[in-house]
Amino acid sequence: MRAFLLAWSALWTFGLPLVLAYLWKRGRKDPAYTAHLAERFGRYTVPPDFGRKSMRNGPVWVHAVSLGELRSAVPLIRALLDRGEHVVTTHFTPAGRAEAQRVFAADIAAGRLCAVWVPLETGWAYRGFFRAFRPAYGLVMEIEIWPRMVAAARAHKVPLFMCNAQYPSRALARDSKGLRLRQRVMQGFAGALVKSDLQARRFAGVGVRNIAVTGELRFDQPVPPALVAAGQAARHWLGAAQTRVITIASAIEGEDATYLHAVHALRADHAARGLPMPLFAYVPRRPERFDEVAQTLSAEGLSLLRRSGLAPAFDPAAWGPAPATTPDIFYGDTLGEMYGYLAIADQVIVGGGFNPKGAHNISEALVLGKPVITGPHTHTIEYPFAEAEAAGVARSVPDAAALAAALIADAATDPARIAAFTAAHSDATAKTLAAIPQLLAAVRPS
Repeated sequence: MRAFLLAWSALWTFGLPLVLAYLWKRGRKDPAYTAHLAERFGRYTVPPDFGRKSMRNGPVWVHAVSLGELRSAVPLIRALLDRGEHVVTTHFTPAGRAEAQRVFAADIAAGRLCAVWVPLETGWAYRGFFRAFRPAYGLVMEIEIWPRMVAAARAHKVPLFMCNAQYPSRALARDSKGLRLRQRVMQGFAGALVKSDLQARRFAGVGVRNIAVTGELRFDQPVPPALVAAGQAARHWLGAAQTRVITIASAIEGEDATYLHAVHALRADHAARGLPMPLFAYVPRRPERFDEVAQTLSAEGLSLLRRSGLAPAFDPAAWGPAPATTPDIFYGDTLGEMYGYLAIADQVIVGGGFNPKGAHNISEALVLGKPVITGPHTHTIEYPFAEAEAAGVARSVPDAAALAAALIADAATDPARIAAFTAAHSDATAKTLAAIPQLLAAVRPS
């Protein structure tokens, strides 16, 4: 393992020009990628005494690589702050960092939270991070396995735990072949807070110790009632109160053709049956895709109303006169307003599932009582998708034709069934907070 870590560090050190070129390329579309660049090399500006007055005389480190991971961590971070901890969050994507800065703006201003870039995968960059923040312990959201991060935490005697973790069956099968390096890296974690008994068995089976079952944090995400109410009001403002509305949430690269096929098929079906045209809320996954996807949709002959062209707040009362005709697409080219787009809908298509990289978070839609459809690639959300599918509140379809057929069939889902499912899988924040001291005690015996 030592030889692997040396080779890994050398790869990153000598590959830094390529990393910088990647950041520069992404930065041409999104300048945030190259902002605060020194942080990626372990050079941080930290408020005086940050974390020294927290419960453990050192901040809690939460690594949430991108937007989805940060959102799943929000209830836990809020609970940590409320009980007196200071928190440092690390991110790789601008969307994740921007969301942390938005959600926790008051805590950042008060010096209770710092949101920064994660260091690059080199020992010297992590030395700068640990020297700057001196975290009491770390929580890595989901299953981000970075060898130098794990090794550096051990070297600095900072217990690092997987949090809200799952080990999808596809990844388990892949990692169990050959040298099993990823599983050997996992063994370097101080423990794991996992989503289910099945996940606990999987992690234990590859040598991870000190495991607690804590459920799914995404079901504990705070639902902003004002944004939900605004979404419901937006449906009326858009002229779709009596019209079927479908939200396509977190559409990623390579999926747009699939969704366009379904859009056209459903519109043709409604036209043939004399029904009002459905309204689609279309929300791309990454902000750098906003303009490109808008052009693609317009080129298909669909009328768009871009959310970014309205008032800054998601509030129909501030948007002015309602459109004379309902648009074909209410286009979600904003960040931090997903609950508004979901609240508009009768049904939600969750993106990522039609790409081998895998589907995205389905819990936000379920928490709002919306039935979910996604593509065949559900390995990334094996929990809770398998349980949600068994409960009849989510389904996967294999391709564009099947998606169109499912929308045309319009099978109803009992709202009470969705409510029962979400109730059964909630309260993960409290379970995680209760488990952390036990896991810490196992690695730091008093």
